[in-house]
Amino acid sequence: MTKKSPLNKAYWSDMIDGFKSTPDDAHSEQEGETSFSNIRSFTSSPIPEKSSDNMTTYVTDSKTKEGGSEKNIETTPSEQFSIAKEDINENLNKDLSIRHLITLAVGGSIGVGLFVNSGAALASGGPASLVIDWVIISTCLFTVINALGELAAAYPVVGGFNVYITRFVDPSVAFAINLNYLAQWLVLLPLELVAASITIKYWNDTINSDAWVAIFYSVIALANMLDVKSFGETEFVLSMVKILAIIGFTILGIVLACGGGPQGGFLGGHYWHDPGSFVGDKPGTQFKGLCSVFVTAAFSYSGIELTAVSAAESKDPRKTIPKATKRTFWLVTASYVTILTIIGCLVPFDDPRLLNGSSSVDAAASPLVISIKNAGIKGLDSLMNAIILISIVSVANSAVYACSRCMVSMAHIGNLPKVLSRVDKRGRPVNAILSTLFFGLLSFIAASDKQAEVFTWLSALSGLSTIFCWMAINYSHIRFRAAMKVQNKTLDELPYLSQCGVIGSWYGVIVLFLVLVASFWTSLFPLGSGTADVTSFFEGYLSLPILIACYVGHKLYVRNLQVLVKLEDMDLETGRKHIDAHEHRAEILAEKAALSQKSFIKRFWHVWC
Repeated sequence: MTKKSPLNKAYWSDMIDGFKSTPDDAHSEQEGETSFSNIRSFTSSPIPEKSSDNMTTYVTDSKTKEGGSEKNIETTPSEQFSIAKEDINENLNKDLSIRHLITLAVGGSIGVGLFVNSGAALASGGPASLVIDWVIISTCLFTVINALGELAAAYPVVGGFNVYITRFVDPSVAFAINLNYLAQWLVLLPLELVAASITIKYWNDTINSDAWVAIFYSVIALANMLDVKSFGETEFVLSMVKILAIIGFTILGIVLACGGGPQGGFLGGHYWHDPGSFVGDKPGTQFKGLCSVFVTAAFSYSGIELTAVSAAESKDPRKTIPKATKRTFWLVTASYVTILTIIGCLVPFDDPRLLNGSSSVDAAASPLVISIKNAGIKGLDSLMNAIILISIVSVANSAVYACSRCMVSMAHIGNLPKVLSRVDKRGRPVNAILSTLFFGLLSFIAASDKQAEVFTWLSALSGLSTIFCWMAINYSHIRFRAAMKVQNKTLDELPYLSQCGVIGSWYGVIVLFLVLVASFWTSLFPLGSGTADVTSFFEGYLSLPILIACYVGHKLYVRNLQVLVKLEDMDLETGRKHIDAHEHRAEILAEKAALSQKSFIKRFWHVWC
């Protein structure tokens, strides 16, 4: 049998993303598993349909059997799609609400990067670099979030952008980027577990680190083996601790900057003048420091795209995904920019404690802890260390979720073994979760003195994956809009439109490309070094040659030299949430009329949040 090409529409009719049980997989159902990897076209194959007695019947060639006789059913293609799509997702629990999606993204994006590693960024670039770089990256990220919201609302599929890149850009590009992104979360799980064991040493350094790894590993495994709603609630609690810590420090930081601490007096913007806003005496050195922080800022937002990964497991994706993406952006951006601005006012960039941490999760190197100590407040070290520990566990928890769902998506489109696309009756992709947890066993290297070196190079394998992913999301949106125009489809057919449009997506691609250029420069010529450093370059840029190798290898394997999917051949129907354009337009007009009667605050909230 000839293998179907991902460039053909027939391929996507077979590969609708979701969970479906087919007659060929009846034995899997008896074992508590359901496969959705061998889905045939719903116009020619049996489609399971739930009957009134909860038994499954099949519709073949628009006919159904009732009492031994056949009854013709006249259905439109959109109705056939609706039936198939509903059944395909029947085993997928759609229990994630807006708050679950937001906290899932917060859990993956806010962690030690904010609480500890921001200190190294302050020492590298100065307080002005922190604010400038994080604001610039946030404007870029706003375009990514909007593009992702538009695509996810129209195509609420398992794996989200993994599928969008394949369909709207090129299968080989998608394979390379998705594999790189998957590797990032795969490595992050053992990395965070080791970090958790190091954090525990703050209180007790006599117990073997592997004992703590075993405890945290068991907790993470249990959380991810729960149903998706229970998992969402677990991540909600963990993320709320971080959000409350951010709010608490914001209030405390303002009080300290105004001179309300036991010692230190009024600070205001003193440290912006002495030792200064930027690190270095020469403009070239200051610009290099700015660029190095620019790269750090981009990496710190990694994980905010998780709202789209969970699109197929959310309630009413057409409404929840756009709201969740926008609110996640504002929450994460406000957290970073506010805290980093306050840090710049409370800690000078030349404070030696910023770079004296024993590890990347050492609370002693946290600018938040340093600012509190400078104010003469005692006894807060343990509390901050506990918050850092919770942040680490939260990120590890999100890592298993993101990695397993990416595995499902890639297995579904043929980039990984199909066995990883199976789920059980409770809607859990058990095989993918177990595979992720198996790789997590690497965390038991925590007791070895080589663990830092091992994870440095493992992290280098996918160090730029977030930037590649965001660029691909924006470019997928650009290509999607171009295909809509070529195929004479109107934007009224889409449930949600990006507030930035195509221009915003191009802006995001350009800014992220500049981030890659800055990363190349600062990796090859590290800050404080006038000569090229090969080791530093590969630690920061190893993922690019790996990405290129994956792309070329996939092209050779599929024997397809076409660079991009042709706009006229792009499948814009399969997997899409179909809406009536006239009804949708009427709903928008009615919504605008209702909003016009409300207060400015409510109108503002509706548009931007």
